[in-house]
Amino acid sequence: MKEDEFLKLDNQLCFVLYAASRVLTKLYGPFLAKLNITYPQYLVMLVLWEHGTLSVSDIGTRLYLDSGTLTPLLKRLEASGLITRTRLSTDERKVMVALTEQGIALKKQAASVPMELFCRSGLTVEEFRSIKQNVTVLLERMSVDANKENNCEDITDPTAG
Repeated sequence: MKEDEFLKLDNQLCFVLYAASRVLTKLYGPFLAKLNITYPQYLVMLVLWEHGTLSVSDIGTRLYLDSGTLTPLLKRLEASGLITRTRLSTDERKVMVALTEQGIALKKQAASVPMELFCRSGLTVEEFRSIKQNVTVLLERMSVDANKENNCEDITDPTAG
């Protein structure tokens, strides 16, 4: 494969993932507007509905977000009355995030959102599971190996097949 082939937009995994992410986020828009939350706020709420009270750093780890990105999201959720943020008395550097009664109640309203999006995807259950599994593997490998150089000598055409 010529080197120029590697630089074609259609050969970029990053682009198809980026474009798919943007389309998915846009599809969530009308459903989340009814809940008065944004897509990133929805992700925070999903983590809290699943795990309960967590530290800001634990939420960031689960969402692959740094505290500089997460803090404004949490402030808006707190202002909306969906969460509380409390500094630990034993370690004031650690901030714990908990759902309020309103935040807990929002879970029932949000329950239909994942199925609505799945139905709009046009995917079968098997296709959905396969895509999710493959993208999860990619995310995990790239996160663990972000600073590690990999041997690419045997790659001749990553776009083939």
